[in-house]
Amino acid sequence: MKGSTLTSHPNSFVSKLQEERLNRLRHRMKVYFDGSRPDHQEALRALWSATYPGKELHGLISDQWKEMGWQGRDPSTDFRGAGFISLENLLFFAKTFSTSFQCLLKKQGGNRSTWEYPFAVAGVNITFMIMQMLDLDALKPRTFIRSVFLQMLSENEWAFDLLYCVAFVVMDKQWLEKNATYMEFNEVLKSTRTQLERELLMDDVLRIEDMPSFTLLC
Repeated sequence: MKGSTLTSHPNSFVSKLQEERLNRLRHRMKVYFDGSRPDHQEALRALWSATYPGKELHGLISDQWKEMGWQGRDPSTDFRGAGFISLENLLFFAKTFSTSFQCLLKKQGGNRSTWEYPFAVAGVNITFMIMQMLDLDALKPRTFIRSVFLQMLSENEWAFDLLYCVAFVVMDKQWLEKNATYMEFNEVLKSTRTQLERELLMDDVLRIEDMPSFTLLC
């Protein structure tokens, strides 16, 4: 494929759509979490409601957040690595694949470690890992993975969020297979990235839904 990914597609409309969606996604990636913004506060409340339906949240700063796997009483301090999009990813996962989300949250599958990964913080790390893997901030594509993903983005505006959900279940599966503990979390995250890259480059994978590991979601 020669030239820019955004102009090489024979259909100029698709190329324009792809560019618009890439710019929108880049904008999402640059938004820092701001606890003073009402929409960010509402997104946090929405995450709580989606995670614990019917359970009252006592405040945006509360010990309750530790149940979800945040490091302290104030989850906003954990978003610094990946920004507001990491909260959006968690909320998308909770609403779109609620069964998988709850299973991972409650660590229901397999033989679990006595020192498990904190669910929510792991989610933020997964968002950051995907951002690095796709290299979307670069002016020109430096990896074929990015070019493949941009084509998927033109097919589905939620491709990034769907890839996040796949990444989370792949990470947990590898965590169990490796019988890992929290000290090995970064190693599991690296092997998760390798698995995602392998699947994205398969000839018959044209959408996120075509990835073999997508079938893990429910």
